[in-house]
Amino acid sequence: MNLPILHLKKHEERRLMAGHLWVFSNEADTTLSPLNTFKAGDQVLIMSARNKPLGVGYVNPASLILARVCDKNPKAVLNRDWLRERISQALSLRETFFDKPYYRMVFGEGDHLPGLVVDRYGDVLSVQLLTAGMERMREDVLDVLDELVSPKAVILKGDVRSRQLEGLPLEVECVKGSVPDEVEVPEGPGRYRASLAAGQKTGWFFDQRPNRLGILPLCQGKRVLDVFSYVGALGIGAALSGASEVVCVDSSQAAMDHVTNNAELNGVANIVSAIKGDAAEVLETLAKEGMLFDVVSLDPPAFVKRKKDLEHGIGAYHKINKLAARVLQPGGFILTASCSQNMDAGQFQRTTSSALYGRKRPQLIRRGGQGPDHPIHPAMPETDYLKSLLYRLNASQIAEIG
Repeated sequence: MNLPILHLKKHEERRLMAGHLWVFSNEADTTLSPLNTFKAGDQVLIMSARNKPLGVGYVNPASLILARVCDKNPKAVLNRDWLRERISQALSLRETFFDKPYYRMVFGEGDHLPGLVVDRYGDVLSVQLLTAGMERMREDVLDVLDELVSPKAVILKGDVRSRQLEGLPLEVECVKGSVPDEVEVPEGPGRYRASLAAGQKTGWFFDQRPNRLGILPLCQGKRVLDVFSYVGALGIGAALSGASEVVCVDSSQAAMDHVTNNAELNGVANIVSAIKGDAAEVLETLAKEGMLFDVVSLDPPAFVKRKKDLEHGIGAYHKINKLAARVLQPGGFILTASCSQNMDAGQFQRTTSSALYGRKRPQLIRRGGQGPDHPIHPAMPETDYLKSLLYRLNASQIAEIG
């Protein structure tokens, strides 16, 4: 199969040689490879300025990420057999770590499958085709998934911004069976109902699972505040782990309704309450009312969506963590997270630790990240996006006297 060639400028192959999978539009030699000769999703052979083949991938001349390398083998054919091998490898990894079929089954570049995300909820799959190249392989992707896990229902969750950047339509479509309004997800001691079609992202945040479960032993007999709770996985898990009281906070009424329903489903409705509102405003109100908690969780959406948002995002993370510290008992624990890929782990730690100083003396107890169903591509920091920090905050007598 003779593929069209995408030529790179001189020295622009270094990142790819180190393992990175993206080619940016300013790295292409547009004299040798006029971009108007490619259509979105075309498969190409990527070649260095020295005519060394770097791999096979696909292009989108309208995107800042011009090409994505799918296979380093210049003879690779990106067809159904290739997809089956890669998706099988991804599935094998999950089956190594999880005894139940609830996980992110495919994590894009982390599984060397650029543009493809698949979440598995038992016999229901939520699939995202995020690039024009992967959209071209839609039928083969669905066919391979059907062969490997025989789902009863599949939903294409194509309502994400990255599809717009690729020139693709925003759409949510059931392509097999009948996708239920809600799926039930087991996690730790609890089970939770979440909506795939109307829920955030693909319906559930599997990436935070190890961090949620890791804090549950600290919740026994404690008052717990779960901010940005979504459908209540951490808060209800805390109640099932022996928390004396749990308050969940989210700005979404749908999320709060799910918290209430999930609390009833798990038999902890008498322990869990839900507050709908802006997180900062709710924290300020709780502080004014003198409410104190032993464990606080902060799991906000990405405050830094683009590099140019970094300064604003740092301020947002600083503010929300400072407010959370005001409602934490001396000696209490705060689990704080960032899913902002454009904010590195060092910056997040510096931001949160500075926010927690003042009347408190923070101790960093544990660093966490995304679960094993979100594998990190070692040459792509873009895939290493989730940061989680567990702090203990002790009262400062000097600050209190002052």
